[in-house]
Amino acid sequence: MPTSLVTGGAGFIGTHVTNHLIKLGHKVIVLDDLSGGFEDFVNNEAIFIKGSVTDENLISQLFIDYKFDYVYHLAAYAAEGLSHFIRRFNYNNNLIGSINLINEAIKHKVERFVFTSSIAVYGALTPPMREDMHPQPEDPYGVAKYAVELDLKTAHEMFGLNYTIFRPHNVYGEYQNIGDKYRNVIGIFMNQLMQGKSLSVFGDGLQTRAFSYIDDVAPYIANCVNIKATENEIFNIGADQEYTILQLAETIQNAMGINQPIMHLDPRNEVVHAHADHQKAKTIFGIDKFTSLETGIQKMATWAKDAGARESSKFENIEITEKLPPFWVEN
Repeated sequence: MPTSLVTGGAGFIGTHVTNHLIKLGHKVIVLDDLSGGFEDFVNNEAIFIKGSVTDENLISQLFIDYKFDYVYHLAAYAAEGLSHFIRRFNYNNNLIGSINLINEAIKHKVERFVFTSSIAVYGALTPPMREDMHPQPEDPYGVAKYAVELDLKTAHEMFGLNYTIFRPHNVYGEYQNIGDKYRNVIGIFMNQLMQGKSLSVFGDGLQTRAFSYIDDVAPYIANCVNIKATENEIFNIGADQEYTILQLAETIQNAMGINQPIMHLDPRNEVVHAHADHQKAKTIFGIDKFTSLETGIQKMATWAKDAGARESSKFENIEITEKLPPFWVEN
């Protein structure tokens, strides 16, 4: 039975990856600081440890205690827009925490380091983004993710650490933290609707994204270690079809059965159009279909209405307030 570490395993994508690993017969140790996840989301067949990837002593001890075959590194604070204003926090969590794991993976001869990066590494390159493009991230979150990708490449070349990198985008579904007002627009909209609030849209709402249902992402992340062709490769993973934020808002309102007006906020500094090419993943994993936006949103809406609205938490460690969107301060 292989033993796998899943960082961020109480969070959204990590919860689903953990579930799939257990189905594949892995012994799973989940590490999560619960800053964005929930312990009750963790599969009861997994071993849960509360802690942070920034705690290098804890990380070192875990590798000694459990002798991991695989590391699935999903822990991150994935708020692209907010990352401009929390630069130190972003790099400590998303870069230094990753390096702590890579160091131990090298020392303990881990068979594969599976890293969840992001489409954010591409920045404002012309879509569809392809893996052979040279990344040009435009926010600190994307910079941190790309830095980890580069470090994994050097770790492989220097020490032989094998890796697989995924670049998912706009993933949504059951167990997403809908109480986080800084990230995950689908969860934000559903939470606002359940609280009788207007839907907050930055700018004109004509930004486009391809929204990816969790079941089109998590199973492939979990199973990649069983496919030799994924070794030391990078994959875009997610949905093909892009939609505007306004189209998304309409789809969510229909699924929730709740209509609220749209409140247009001042535009923020963000990539306007982002979607990816997935031919490489389709070829290697044999992917031949994706969940439609309407189907995926309906599944998440059913779960969200059952889970109920959550009070949006306020990020207390803002480092830079200049140009911070007022909506994030006032609400």
